[in-house]
Amino acid sequence: MDLSELRDRAARILLELERAIVGKREALELILLAILSDGHVLLEDYPGLAKTLIARSFARASSLDFARVQFTPDLMPSDVTGSSIFDQRSREFTFLPGPIFTNLLLADEINRAPPKTQAALLEAMQERQVTTEGTTRPLTAPFIVLATQNPIEYEGTYPLPEAQLDRFLVKAAIGYPAREHEIELLGRRLARGADEVELSPVVDAPTLLAMQRALEHVHVSDPVQGYIVDLVTATRSSPRLAVGASPRGSLALLKLSRAKAAIGGRDFVVPEDVKGVAVPALAHRLTLRPELWVQRIRAEDIVAEALESVPTPPAEDV
Repeated sequence: MDLSELRDRAARILLELERAIVGKREALELILLAILSDGHVLLEDYPGLAKTLIARSFARASSLDFARVQFTPDLMPSDVTGSSIFDQRSREFTFLPGPIFTNLLLADEINRAPPKTQAALLEAMQERQVTTEGTTRPLTAPFIVLATQNPIEYEGTYPLPEAQLDRFLVKAAIGYPAREHEIELLGRRLARGADEVELSPVVDAPTLLAMQRALEHVHVSDPVQGYIVDLVTATRSSPRLAVGASPRGSLALLKLSRAKAAIGGRDFVVPEDVKGVAVPALAHRLTLRPELWVQRIRAEDIVAEALESVPTPPAEDV
């Protein structure tokens, strides 16, 4: 697949998604960038802002197998990965795959499950495989985890450890819709006479994999590579942070900026592509110093400061 076809198909996916999700083009584009980059997405926002609908809509528009796991305090790792049961007829143990054996997994309210269950996702998110009872089973590509958590109701939750947060390519928020978009949302509901929006498949799994591979044709110049590394390095040297972004953050910026350039119709990355994805790619990888929490300083602010302080490569060098 060439980059022009990738751009056309990405535009068709977004257009189909906007039949169900009103006024959230920027958030939908960011999630699509992550999927094209073969990365996982963490959505953190208030209840009722279409996080689950977005996951289902992406699965329908791309013809991906979809599974949803509602994370709860009593959820066991085997409830996610699967387990073996004894078949009395054959007198053998038979493995029953869990919901993780899918293309797009919605991990709903992931921070409500205990760490042991959260950790069951780590191997799958990184190596695209699941090991149970000494046997390793590969997951079918593509495999994308779209996890959600609420920024409120922290009682009874288990915050994701830094190692697991780092596995997510981006962390995004949906936000409340503007007044005119919410009015349009109500009008659409009245016009169709049903709650559900029936979306049509735009691509299938093999096509999505071809779109992911096509990103390898996007050129990243040496100055832009240096710019990416300088941005990440600036977070490590910030006096406000206990821990800065790791090299995985640099790779995240590289992947997302290539995807952003591709759907923008270019076969090369410019600094504006990097700037456009820096906050969602890096902020969740940073650990603030504890004394700064009371000052209401956010990790997003630290990334914004890095974007202002790191010199942008001149256009003739890109």
